[in-house]
Amino acid sequence: MEVVVNSPNVKYTSNYIESNYDYHTTKVGKKENKLIATPHVEHLQIRTGRKVPKLGVMLVGWGGNNGSTFTAAILANKLGLSWPTKKGIQHANWFGSITQSSTVRLGGDSDGKDVYVPISNLLPMVNPDDIEVDGWDISKLNIADACKRAQVLEPFLQDQLRSLLVDYKPRPSIYNPDFIAANQSDRADNVIKGTKKQQVEQIMKDIEDFKTKSGVDQVIVLWTANTERFADIIPGTNDTAANLEAAIANDHPEISPSTLFAWASVKSNCTYINGSPQNTFVPGVIELAEELGVFIAGDDFKSGQTKLKSVLVDFLVSAGIKPVSIVSYNHLGNNDGKNLSAPQQFRSKEISKSNVVDDMVESNRILYEPGEKPDHCVVIKYVPYVADSKRAMDEYISEIMMGGHNTLVVHNTCEDSLLATPLILDLVVLAELCSRIQFKKRGEAVFCTFHPVLSILSYLCKAPLVPNNTPVINALCKQRECIENVLRACIGLSPDSNMLLEHKVPILMSKAERNVETTVTKPIKKNYELEIKNTEIPIKNGIN
Repeated sequence: MEVVVNSPNVKYTSNYIESNYDYHTTKVGKKENKLIATPHVEHLQIRTGRKVPKLGVMLVGWGGNNGSTFTAAILANKLGLSWPTKKGIQHANWFGSITQSSTVRLGGDSDGKDVYVPISNLLPMVNPDDIEVDGWDISKLNIADACKRAQVLEPFLQDQLRSLLVDYKPRPSIYNPDFIAANQSDRADNVIKGTKKQQVEQIMKDIEDFKTKSGVDQVIVLWTANTERFADIIPGTNDTAANLEAAIANDHPEISPSTLFAWASVKSNCTYINGSPQNTFVPGVIELAEELGVFIAGDDFKSGQTKLKSVLVDFLVSAGIKPVSIVSYNHLGNNDGKNLSAPQQFRSKEISKSNVVDDMVESNRILYEPGEKPDHCVVIKYVPYVADSKRAMDEYISEIMMGGHNTLVVHNTCEDSLLATPLILDLVVLAELCSRIQFKKRGEAVFCTFHPVLSILSYLCKAPLVPNNTPVINALCKQRECIENVLRACIGLSPDSNMLLEHKVPILMSKAERNVETTVTKPIKKNYELEIKNTEIPIKNGIN
């Protein structure tokens, strides 16, 4: 059901939803021993394009667990498929996707009851059924066989989709054994030959070929391939856009495959999203994206253990409890686990998992001294038998009042790719939406878009990529509220403050609520006070 806002500050035209929006913030300064907080408001005009383009998604690592599962899920949902399981009939769905399976509070009805709507109803968004999928992989298996190899989806579902998936064949990809684990070499039978410059040119040709043949209006490229080792940032090589372009032309060995894909995508005017933890976005790529005004986002899907960590640590620190030790152990048996069994690739993952608590720790100088952090250890082990069913075990030790300690231990079993795949959908749907949102200050002539580093997608990433000098937010609730409130601003609605004064203050309550006698509104009985005064309380050992 479409949401229509009835307000003089919102206008609907054939092309746009236009909102006059007052953006309130608080500026804080310091004077002697006082912090001076000054309310500040920016008067903005926000317009959102109503025409949803036909979207194409190109996945790097298309034949992996995530890529093959994403493609199968698109088709299964589009066709409305069902299949038998030992617990009964299962129907295709997008559980785990915030754009498809979560709701937001729109407001209250005439009876004072909350009204919730799917988040996708707030603004025009891409329908997953309409997405065209293509991509690259170092393995030449078609997507039907890739699904079978992944062992993620039920055999009955795979059988229903096989005749369709067998025609999806990955394009050759870039294989550089210096950046991924040596144990991946047996998959590498579908690779782009030539120099790095030739590889970039081929990727750009592939993007254009897909766009032409599929008839899509817009292409988003997303990396869901193996985790690479971190690339060294070398002055004169990858530190600026010009230097990176020259390094690619000179076939420099420290330019990673993911950086080549990012460079080719940005040059092709395609949003590029990094779903793995490596530092794909070297300074040269970020500078190019800023110069050309092309969106980039990442890093690393935030699906299971890390998402829970960003909730728990936020809860503990917000409650005034001090986490001092966080130990996270994982074992999994899919190809991601196999690749991460190599030390350099594991180090990339360790960094993205470890930094997730930093902003929460830095927010509380009562608990933590400057520079102080909890001990944080991350372990990942490869256990082939468990396949895509990842086990995660976490221990959180915290200091509480008067030197006491509190320990939380969490065991989490999740089907890794079935948590990550909905994130791919959310990332591309929200990234496309962001390309249709524009801002300007009232009275100015020119609209602008979001900054090319698309930090609004931080909710979906372990290591959020943000513009320079911008604070990194990892706390999950803040990230979710950011998405929700930006969408509300686009239709002229204020942020949902959760104050709910209309349910707490009698003069703001609905007639129905005011007519219900409650302990808050009914008068206090006169004899209650007398009853308390006349009650004798025995005293023992001098203590009441």
